[in-house]
Amino acid sequence: QVQLEESGGGSVRPGGSLRVSCTASGRISSTYAMGWFRRAPGKDREFLAAITWIGGATFYADSVKGRFTISRDNVKNILSLHMTSLKPEDTAVYYCAALDPGIGEVHASTRGFTTWGPGTQVTVSS
Repeated sequence: QVQLEESGGGSVRPGGSLRVSCTASGRISSTYAMGWFRRAPGKDREFLAAITWIGGATFYADSVKGRFTISRDNVKNILSLHMTSLKPEDTAVYYCAALDPGIGEVHASTRGFTTWGPGTQVTVSS
């Protein structure tokens, strides 16, 4: 069983940068990939990026490609998302998630992600 907890959220001005992290505990080695998602007020949960835990292959949503970078440290079991050129529309609760151990492919959606952290708030405002 895997447990996830995000950290590093906060407030930042437009154009600024922020890094959010996710600490994983438990049998994280059993998952094929982990991802970052966000939910803005009144909107559905949105896929942002994913990374395969062993190989490090990355996947990005078009909305964040070139601005956000996902990375992982599979020794310390930490997943990170470095966000740059932040915009007010990036304001949301950011979640990390682990792919179900029985699934070996990543979809650019919540499909297959069955373990979630509680989320961390990111606010972009002047």
